[in-house]
Amino acid sequence: MNKFSRTGIILLAAAVLLGAAGACKSSGPASSAPGAAGAAKAKPLTLAVIPMGTTHEFWKAIHAGALTAARELGVEIIWKGPFREDDRNEQVQIVETLINAHVDAIILTPMDDRALIPPVVEAARAGIPTVIFNSALTGGPQIAFVATNNDKGGELAGERVGSLLGGRGQAILIRVNVGVDGTTRRENGFLRAIHEFPGIRILSDNQFSGVTTETAYQTAESLINRFADIDAIFTPNESSTFGCLRALEDHGLAGKIIHVGFDSSKKLVEALAAKKIRGLVLQDPFGMGYKSVKIAVAHLRGEPYEKTVDTGVYMATPENMDDPNIKKLLSPDLSILDK
Repeated sequence: MNKFSRTGIILLAAAVLLGAAGACKSSGPASSAPGAAGAAKAKPLTLAVIPMGTTHEFWKAIHAGALTAARELGVEIIWKGPFREDDRNEQVQIVETLINAHVDAIILTPMDDRALIPPVVEAARAGIPTVIFNSALTGGPQIAFVATNNDKGGELAGERVGSLLGGRGQAILIRVNVGVDGTTRRENGFLRAIHEFPGIRILSDNQFSGVTTETAYQTAESLINRFADIDAIFTPNESSTFGCLRALEDHGLAGKIIHVGFDSSKKLVEALAAKKIRGLVLQDPFGMGYKSVKIAVAHLRGEPYEKTVDTGVYMATPENMDDPNIKKLLSPDLSILDK
């Protein structure tokens, strides 16, 4: 696991204290400090945005949305996530480091619905509000929750698989990781929807892909080798979907076994167009990042805001993928990250 060294943590805190909103190229006019109406320009608000990871297209779209909102509002953001999406300890350390650096607010997607409660409590005690996005905590003093309706997303996937199978066949659910509220809800939503099709049998629903494409590939390959009569597979996030796609391609089964996944990337969009994937459940990660920053700033400035925001969930298929609204979600504009 990639953990912060003591030196790394100190350097990050020092960079924040010096106003280096390092992980972003955020810029814009300074905003007035809360309660300082009529005063000269003050130091801009600094918000820490902490994802589960930074490599997948999903996280890049959240980063783009957060940065767009920050520039509109004249605030700065620090974008800092763990190297691995299953390294709970590193994510806890990142939160604690940014609390010690006295950021004005934290915007967090917890990779564990319980392990991240103590640092959120610690932030509140330090007077730092936390917006939770994407995946829920089971408790903690959060000021708002911004996310996809993951239950509905899983149900959309189950309905799509059931429809494509004509209500009969054998399906597999590949889970992602234990303790992640968002993907667990998708998995359970899928099973609820599939149970509405009595003619569909679930061959396996207890195997976990892990958080990387490689571990997802290995899990999918193992299941393909174990079951010779798979008709459909559901994978509930970007890495599990891409890993499964690769395994199906290597076995000559892409397009033959119905594959419905979750989230988007260039390779997944290409596979959707080629009908190697028959459905992708889409979130609005750009909107998630954008709205989370807007809410945090509204709270800091004493302005009204929604405490629970559903950012929407949609099913992309080979048939509707050129619809402008679906196309925008399949390929969000990330150009702001290069500016």
